[in-house]
Amino acid sequence: MEHGLDRIDFAILDALQHNARLSNKELASKVGLAPSSCLERVRRLVRDGGLRGFHAEVPPEVLGIGMQAMIAVRLRVHARATFESFGDHLRALPEVVAVYQLAGKDDFLAHVAVRDTEHLRELAMDQFTSRPEVEHMETALIFDHHRAPALPRYTG
Repeated sequence: MEHGLDRIDFAILDALQHNARLSNKELASKVGLAPSSCLERVRRLVRDGGLRGFHAEVPPEVLGIGMQAMIAVRLRVHARATFESFGDHLRALPEVVAVYQLAGKDDFLAHVAVRDTEHLRELAMDQFTSRPEVEHMETALIFDHHRAPALPRYTG
């Protein structure tokens, strides 16, 4: 999508990454456009895939999440179908917050959010180690994390 973006599009993306709750009028003022032009640009960015969604950040404990972990997985067989099938399996699990397919000794890294240690143990046993395509699994508890409010931009 990047090839058709100009400096105003990037300004819109930057502003919304930092505060997705900006009204169209506030956003238009920030980027120097008339509200109608700004709204059209936002609609185009959504339509063309430059904006995938608008999200609310909720503290995990409000949702009953007492623990988060990263689960690294190594597959037995390195075939496209195995990667696709296992990736689909991970994305379908309600506890999985994010899935990363990796290069290196591990094939997947799954960020999971669970109630407690028992929930983590059940998830690991039932949804990871019991699967025939999994050769090895390693879990690391997350004590704290920070997510940058915006992705960096590497364009001219």
